[in-house]
Amino acid sequence: MSEKASSPDEGDKTGKLTSAEHESIVVPAEMLTQAGWAPPSPAARPAEAKEEPQVFASTQRKIDLSEAGYAEDPGSSGRLGAILGSVVAVLLIGSAVTMYYVNKDDGKPAAKADSAKPTASAPAAPTQPPVPPIKDSAKVLPTVAGEFGSKATITVPKDAPDGTFVVKELSAGSGPKVEKGNWVTVDYTAMDWQTGKEIPGSYEGDKPKPQLIQADAGKLIPAIDQAIVGHKAGSRIVVVAPPAAAFGDQGSPDLGIGAKDSLVFVLDIKQATAPDAVLSGEMTAPPAGFPQVKDNGKKPFDITPPKDTTDPTELKSHVLIQGKGRKIESGEKVVVQYTGALYKDGKKFDSSLDRGQAFSFVTGGGNVIEGWDKGIVGQNIGSRIELVIPASLGYKDQASGSIPANSTLVFVVDILDAGVGGAD
Repeated sequence: MSEKASSPDEGDKTGKLTSAEHESIVVPAEMLTQAGWAPPSPAARPAEAKEEPQVFASTQRKIDLSEAGYAEDPGSSGRLGAILGSVVAVLLIGSAVTMYYVNKDDGKPAAKADSAKPTASAPAAPTQPPVPPIKDSAKVLPTVAGEFGSKATITVPKDAPDGTFVVKELSAGSGPKVEKGNWVTVDYTAMDWQTGKEIPGSYEGDKPKPQLIQADAGKLIPAIDQAIVGHKAGSRIVVVAPPAAAFGDQGSPDLGIGAKDSLVFVLDIKQATAPDAVLSGEMTAPPAGFPQVKDNGKKPFDITPPKDTTDPTELKSHVLIQGKGRKIESGEKVVVQYTGALYKDGKKFDSSLDRGQAFSFVTGGGNVIEGWDKGIVGQNIGSRIELVIPASLGYKDQASGSIPANSTLVFVVDILDAGVGGAD
């Protein structure tokens, strides 16, 4: 989901990808060293890898295995050239701070076990102290002022933290409870306990920039990754993260975080979305000339093309369910459910609902076909939309799996949530 290509699938020479394989952003190598996280030990490659289903909104193809037996990495997604640990660095980007993701796996299978035996002279890889268990109290705690949905005021005591990993609910929400693997939007305020210096959060600037993350997926520092699980949307929690739950013993010099500094986060859990979630509500019938859509709950939509109509030459869109959330901006990460069908006969070629896994991508960057970038930016979160995409904004004159060349495509898309996040 990271490199633009003419089609996602070309006969026998292509593999198949899902969005989950591409949760990464460029992170400077020096940040990883400063964070003190070591790469995990490589695992032996399974004899037969199960092929993943193709995501047909994607513009990426998997490239053939090289002679060395490693999948070639197109590179534009920001993947690092080595298997890196589960790390997130909180970096300032312009006026907004983004939680940066690093892949647990760079897409390259590990060497065979019998060829990866360490030599006697090989130095041992550095290790990090284990993450302590989460507790809801400690000997000393910071105080927090402010209401959910606004920047928090954090006051740290003069006493040093005692090393406890604390997650304490300040106010309880009434929304869905965050489960492992849920997509969650979070706003946050952060501070370094030892220095008392504020770490810029998502409330900087004219309006909040919520972070879109996947709970307990192992791609964030535990202070964020683990802390939100079990709390309901609408909750505000305070997190005291010792180094083992944050940037490790090395700290983060780029952020002014010392090697032994504990961090304080105040997290506002905005929304929690299960991977198999779909929108509900009464649909507005498509206008004349549009394919008709039948809602089948958590199963793919039935799409029935109009009769005796010619293929459109321009993008056409219709809002089936009007969402009440804010409008999607270019560059945001979006989580959606979708069904895609051929305009000529309504034959389904792909649906995230078949997999029970919502699809995520970053808008406006060429990570998906042009018709998606143009059709989804500007729509409201919580909307269900129908897109009729001409071949010129789809796969053009290239065939893609079961999609013939020069095909007009129809997509029904549920826009579940959006926020600042990693590129797919």
